[in-house]
Amino acid sequence: MGLEKDIPPGEKLVACLRPFIEHLASSGLSSKTIRRHVDNLWTLGGEIIRDLNYIPSRRKVAANKLLRDAVHTDGGPLIYNGSEEEQRSFDSTCRILHRFLSQPPALSPNKDHGKDGGEAALEIAPRFPLSPQSRRRRVSLYQEHFQR
Repeated sequence: MGLEKDIPPGEKLVACLRPFIEHLASSGLSSKTIRRHVDNLWTLGGEIIRDLNYIPSRRKVAANKLLRDAVHTDGGPLIYNGSEEEQRSFDSTCRILHRFLSQPPALSPNKDHGKDGGEAALEIAPRFPLSPQSRRRRVSLYQEHFQR
């Protein structure tokens, strides 16, 4: 299975991947496609942990950096004992993850705006493609927020 020392970096990787998984869940993809991407993310985490066991000094590197170093515009690392079809699917997920991680932040209204009734403060939030339904919902929330 794994080693006890692999659990903390694995948990940190899961925390870094959570926004991407939430994005997949809200993107309108079929459950089969989402499951395939999540399985590929599990494989990615396993490959990153495998590298940590080969290069122990990498355990000191932040999980976010390990993740960004593992995925590129052309895919991810080679899968240990994976078929060509599995590698293609894995690379597809890694490319999507790379685009998600590479997008610049967008401005969004801060929920905790001042009580003085002034304009809402803005905070930095991750930007990612939204489904048409999510986009309409977000626009209506913004309109409600700024009309106060």
